Amino acid sequence: MIQFLRHYLLAVQFFTRIPVTGRLAEWVGYSPAMLRASAAHFPGIGWLVGAVAAGVYVLLLSLLPPTLFAPLVAAALSTVATVLLTGGFHEDGLADVTDGLGGSSERNRALEIMKDSRVGAFGAMALVLVLLCKLALLALLGSAEGVAPGLEEVPTDAPFNGWLVAVALFAAHVVSRTLPLLLIRLLPHVGDAAGSKSKPLADQITLGSLGIAVLWCFSALALAGYALPAINLIVACSFSMLALLWMARLFTRRLQGFTGDCLGATQQVCEIAFYLGLAIAL
Repeated sequence: MIQFLRHYLLAVQFFTRIPVTGRLAEWVGYSPAMLRASAAHFPGIGWLVGAVAAGVYVLLLSLLPPTLFAPLVAAALSTVATVLLTGGFHEDGLADVTDGLGGSSERNRALEIMKDSRVGAFGAMALVLVLLCKLALLALLGSAEGVAPGLEEVPTDAPFNGWLVAVALFAAHVVSRTLPLLLIRLLPHVGDAAGSKSKPLADQITLGSLGIAVLWCFSALALAGYALPAINLIVACSFSMLALLWMARLFTRRLQGFTGDCLGATQQVCEIAFYLGLAIAL
């Protein structure tokens, strides 16, 4: 359990802006092997980020006037909260990947562009479109509360109480941080081994670590199952899995592997796919 906690806190230190400093950081420690083991807790970071996103959404919805635009405003500000919490870690990966793949059809040149910290036209377009998709889908889910088939018996004290989007945010952040780990298992790392801070994370993930990640994920889905019909979660997860397969095929064809940025881009795409699948299921 002590090792479990140390690895989890190292994941918090790496994947979020939550400070793990001073004596706590000394107790946690660091080594490439520990960072590699912390990949198992990537879905556990989803628990943290998803809980914050859900809490901010529900809180704002309780404070805002109950108008049709309330779910959109709450979705926008909960998204801001997640970006602040993670430092835009995955959004940055999405921008880098899009710039690389959009900027050149040649593999080595694409990898070179992805290492450039500057955001180009393709990356900017991708960020704008991804954020628009997130906000639109969350606003759609928010406006569907109490009127979706099979959900009429859920009590509502106001036109929108936020429960549906809160569950969607929590589950999506966990699922979308579990699926990219399969890329590590299935594809070779093709990034700059010497200059990549995430290289230990990209090394072959063990079946034990993958098992821990799956436990994080299934426990979150089991919790979400108390609020959503199982079929809705199955459809949403299926959409995320299809998104993962599409990303894996893209990286295999264009890069013959993956980089740390590819993991962040996959998380973003799988998160959006989850919201889309849930909206269609409803």
